Amino acid sequence: MTSEEINIAAFLKLIRFAEHHTDSDDVYFILYGGRQKFNDTSRHPNQAITAWGHTSTAAGAYQILYSTWKEERDRGVVIDFSKASQDKLARSKLQSRGALPSIQKGEIERAIPFLRSEWTSLPGAKQSKMTMAQARERFDRYVLALSKS
Repeated sequence: MTSEEINIAAFLKLIRFAEHHTDSDDVYFILYGGRQKFNDTSRHPNQAITAWGHTSTAAGAYQILYSTWKEERDRGVVIDFSKASQDKLARSKLQSRGALPSIQKGEIERAIPFLRSEWTSLPGAKQSKMTMAQARERFDRYVLALSKS
């Protein structure tokens, strides 16, 4: 992998951690609220779950809304809700929000403000419990691990 690809992979892993507070791959199969799982990855599960006073269809590693998945499916970006499709959709959002060039350079402090409305668990967003320093430390750790693999 190139350094740009490593930075993107590390940032996607950072989003997954921010959303779920774990590095487990099980997050690809989690519904909103974190208590229920789904198995069918042929499509988005589209289950409205109420948690923390909100109802959402968010699902998967990046807590993707059904409407977002449907839009990206209709555009031909994804065909299902597999791990690969979830990663591809998240990467598409990094691009469409204008954050991808900064992420490719490892400039996450520059990228994160563009993404807070997409992922409200990122530093500075309304549901975040992570500081920018914690995000940087975790991102750097992911980059190092991915560089060695």
